[in-house]
Amino acid sequence: MGSTRPANTRIPVAAIDVERHLEAGLHRLGYTAFRPGQREAVETLLRVGQLLLVAPTGGGKSLIYQLPASLLPGTSLVVSPLISLMQDQVAAMESRGIAATFLAATLDPATLRHRMAALAQGRYKLVYVSPERLTFPGFRSVLRDIDCPLVAVDEAHCISEWGHDFRPEYRQIGEVLAQLPTALVLACTATATPIVRDEILEHLGLSPDTPQLVRGFARPNLALRAREVSGKQERMERVDAVMAEALGHPGSGRGTAIIYAPTRKATEEEAARLAHQGWRVAAYHAGLTGATRDQVQRAFSGETLEVIVATNAFGMGIDRPDVRIVVHLAPTGSIEAYYQEVGRAGRDGKDAIGLLLISPGDMPRRRHLIERDVDAQTRDADIIHHKWNLFLELMRWAEGGSCRHDAILRYFGDEEETLQGCGRCDVCTQLAARGEQDPEHVTLIVRKALSAVARVHGRFGLQVVAKLLQGQDDPRLTRSGLHRIKTFGTLSDCSELWLTRVLRRCVTAGWIDFDGRDRPVVILTEEGRDVMVGTRPARLLLPPTRLQSATPQSVRPTRRRPSPPTPETLDAAGSALFDALRRHRLELARAERVPPYIIASDRTLRDLALLQPSTLDELKLAHGIGPAKAARYGASLLAVIAANRY
Repeated sequence: MGSTRPANTRIPVAAIDVERHLEAGLHRLGYTAFRPGQREAVETLLRVGQLLLVAPTGGGKSLIYQLPASLLPGTSLVVSPLISLMQDQVAAMESRGIAATFLAATLDPATLRHRMAALAQGRYKLVYVSPERLTFPGFRSVLRDIDCPLVAVDEAHCISEWGHDFRPEYRQIGEVLAQLPTALVLACTATATPIVRDEILEHLGLSPDTPQLVRGFARPNLALRAREVSGKQERMERVDAVMAEALGHPGSGRGTAIIYAPTRKATEEEAARLAHQGWRVAAYHAGLTGATRDQVQRAFSGETLEVIVATNAFGMGIDRPDVRIVVHLAPTGSIEAYYQEVGRAGRDGKDAIGLLLISPGDMPRRRHLIERDVDAQTRDADIIHHKWNLFLELMRWAEGGSCRHDAILRYFGDEEETLQGCGRCDVCTQLAARGEQDPEHVTLIVRKALSAVARVHGRFGLQVVAKLLQGQDDPRLTRSGLHRIKTFGTLSDCSELWLTRVLRRCVTAGWIDFDGRDRPVVILTEEGRDVMVGTRPARLLLPPTRLQSATPQSVRPTRRRPSPPTPETLDAAGSALFDALRRHRLELARAERVPPYIIASDRTLRDLALLQPSTLDELKLAHGIGPAKAARYGASLLAVIAANRY
């Protein structure tokens, strides 16, 4: 855990006078004007002394620390895991006459010693260091002896074990900051949910009242889509169709594509398939040699390649502007990971497409991956629960129900940029074409589906539940006597594929869960039982009765139809209560020395902000609040709600 420091202690005296020099400093760095939000971020950092900035890659985060570093006396420090970014930014700073360097394991020992000596002599205004460098006692000793007015932590989400890109070396940063009690602290990340942002503050030892600026997540030029595919052939057809839509044909010069594959084998296979069609394509994954990966990355950056097929090992520091499409052949582990990867499309502001492909086996496969680490050892139950919930958030998003663009913005807490329907994503086009569904019909379908799960509970998987609902002749149903119960065939007029999709939406809603490792079986959750018996509403958008065809080329309605508000949407007052609950969660976590998610998830706090319970029984209606948590934290949560009720 990071060491907590009082708020507003990180303000160098010189910082108060720096604001008058911002414009001159901006021009010295080669800029004519601030981008939206940049001046506010710089001034907040200088005024308060600490800032958590959440903005997408390419949104100008680096200026927020480069500008103060160029103006403040002493040597400012930037912690970053991206060697290529360090090199590029150091070269850019030096070209403007600002002394800068970087320290990383890629340097030869003589160069590293020379730069360390220059650092000790105070010859640099800005030094970039890899997180691994923080573990070296020699570096810590030099850092104590120099004047360091500012520490910027880039990719700060890497400090959270519950985010999508945890790096153990980042846990050293809190100790470094403890050595520099008067330095300004800026934590930057391109993707962080509220709970990950709380983890960042906790491990850096920053106050719960640290300003948090969430800006620039809106990407209305991206047409976000999610499609379910039944097998390998349909997956290939979907890829080929969207490639033709976005890029035309090989050699057309209309841009490039990134295709993310779940395994190294799938990466190689898809690259070979596209190469056979004539695309200039290469594979990229961690199994390749470092030299080969560098060669592929240079070819992509240098516009030699039209397509790159990669695992998630590819991407950090990639900023090619003309990526017209990002395809995921399988879901990532979280919305954060997905949005960071799909956000590499359309950085030039022109139209681009993000396509996520989902298959029926993704849920049990992901559960198995979560429950087993690389050594096939069972993971801690809390980690399993949290990682599974991160994945379910992505699956909830993929299942649709409201504008995909706005849903992601709300997920990251960027309510100000929502559009009430982007008019471009597949959900917006479907809602415009189909209208809303009969809630009584939805409730009937869902309750029948959950009744079947209750009968199968702990014995079989989703496919058997679908067969039970459809009334299929299956030996597993016969052997277990399930062919004789009332639920058998109760939805016989629905296809097995459609029923499976309904059941998966019930999983993402938290009403069905999986148990078991090698062969996960379904179980009915406590919330699912409440929905089944009618004590909780069945709020669900049913899938279409037949699979939708690929979105026609250039579908872009001339008029936007606002998507209906979802139960997760908070107004301004609700968001204020949510933030108050987050601050309380962080205080409890620090007092008990546990990660904030142990206290409550973001979904739980959002439910509480919506429900505004006034009794313990009402509190238990929120997601994730059982008797134990109600007994332990209920009184204090109710007090926060009462004090901030709207």
